Amino acid sequence: MSNGSPKASTKSTFHFAAGLGSGVLSAVFLQPIDLLKTRVQQSGSHSLTAAIAEIRAAPHIIPALWRGAVPSALRTGFGSAIYFTSLNAIRQNAAHITLLGSATLPDTNAGALGKGQSSSSLPKLSNTGNLLAGAVARSFAGFILMPLTVLKVRYESSFYKYSSLAGAARDIASREGLRGFFAGFGATAIRDAPYAGLYVLFYEQSKRKLSEFYSRRPSSSEGSTSTTGGMGVSRAAGINFASGVFSGAACSVISNPFDAVKTRIQLNPAGYRNMVHAARRMVAEEGFRALWDGLALRMSRKALSSALAWTVYEELIRRAEVTWSSGSGDGRAARGSL
Repeated sequence: MSNGSPKASTKSTFHFAAGLGSGVLSAVFLQPIDLLKTRVQQSGSHSLTAAIAEIRAAPHIIPALWRGAVPSALRTGFGSAIYFTSLNAIRQNAAHITLLGSATLPDTNAGALGKGQSSSSLPKLSNTGNLLAGAVARSFAGFILMPLTVLKVRYESSFYKYSSLAGAARDIASREGLRGFFAGFGATAIRDAPYAGLYVLFYEQSKRKLSEFYSRRPSSSEGSTSTTGGMGVSRAAGINFASGVFSGAACSVISNPFDAVKTRIQLNPAGYRNMVHAARRMVAEEGFRALWDGLALRMSRKALSSALAWTVYEELIRRAEVTWSSGSGDGRAARGSL
């Protein structure tokens, strides 16, 4: 007989849907910044001012700013869905293994403070566990979504005048074959795995520190409904968003050289054969500055997109946990009254 708690498949489906929704929202909202970043990185002499002037010269500015929004939304949406689903599965299994090897059985959904003061209902891992879980989940999602990544970058660039995604896919397939859809995967993996691993590590640490800070402050009414973890919705969302901004900005600085190399390979695979060759050519022809092209744009975009995606995702999961817990309690109460 069912006890009212959701099956693992139901939870996985919800994590997938929550990741998809948060990813699509952040991708569409921040597409102009991503477009400008691609234009700046496509060649060393292509400055932000020139990219903005080029877009302003377009017949219709709004469509020009959101060029590539469809492949970007598909890539980020499904990428976030696969990432969050696999990340949750990895963290749940890692937390379960940790519990089996522990003398005590702490609640994996307990707050970082141990007193119910948490902005998250996700499993808690060690720093190393968070680092590895984020890296593995992102690498897996990145490989699956690599063809969409290539289409997105080509579509955003002014080097290619594709009129449709189907036309872009046919052109890549005819010119470069299947390999063309995975151009730059090495640089992407080296960029994304450390980025995601460090992001989860910084994000969880930031949430813990901010939760500890707020727990020491005198309690006050927030005018919002308390959810799981004994923390109000607005405060939890604020902590998650602030942690996401900090983590996204910090990780963007660390991983930007790989992003710049990746963009060059995806736009011109014939001229930039692999990651090492691309990096050497960029430095030789343009100096080390080329590895930091688009940093400000990428940092602002990644900080906002990561913060937005994680905040929306975490809040959807928090609300789902409350619903599942309430359903489980109602089920037990109903059986007890029989």
